Amino acid sequence: MSIWSRISDALSALAKGESLSDVFSHLRTPPERSAGFAIAVIALGAKMAKADGQVTRDEVSAFREVFTIPQSEEKNAARLFNLARTDVAGFELYAQRVAAMFGPDDPALCDLMEGLFHIALADGEYHPGENAYLEEVARIFGMPEERFAALRSRMVPDEHPDPYQVLGVARDTPMADIRKVWRNEVRESHPDRMIARGVPEEAIKLAEKRLIAVNRAWEEINAGQG
Repeated sequence: MSIWSRISDALSALAKGESLSDVFSHLRTPPERSAGFAIAVIALGAKMAKADGQVTRDEVSAFREVFTIPQSEEKNAARLFNLARTDVAGFELYAQRVAAMFGPDDPALCDLMEGLFHIALADGEYHPGENAYLEEVARIFGMPEERFAALRSRMVPDEHPDPYQVLGVARDTPMADIRKVWRNEVRESHPDRMIARGVPEEAIKLAEKRLIAVNRAWEEINAGQG
């Protein structure tokens, strides 16, 4: 059964009267994990859309850039986005359910945060309300502040991002340790690793921006040691 078939099943449950949050709470373990990841991105992305006061077509388009939605399922995906946007449950509930689904320190939580950053930036602006929203989601996920700062440095356009912040290391960190951090980031971005931790193949596109940023940061730091 495909990821979108599982989402369609979730929509059928919604039609029978179950709330979106109730349906979402059942999607915790494989093979439902991939569907749960997709639903999490849609639900939290839709909730985040309220952070800057408006929901735009760009945000829906941004989701399509992360997930390949079959033409036959576009209406289902749009319906789910709208349900999440109008559902009375707060975003904290969704974030808590995501954290419970993946467990503490699961790299998939970082993957999901990257997806949310991608949607936040869809309209070309990183709004303070969106930053506050993402900071709170990261806190609920149990993500350290320095890890969140590194993600933000990678995802939010900046003409001259701090390479140390991009890698999440201090300036006085030994080069050997910085190299280990860089190698780990590259390893965790490998498609096989991402699929193994429950991220659907479509979401692997998020790793491209991560790889570009961490490789550029490593090159800059390494060059400065010469």
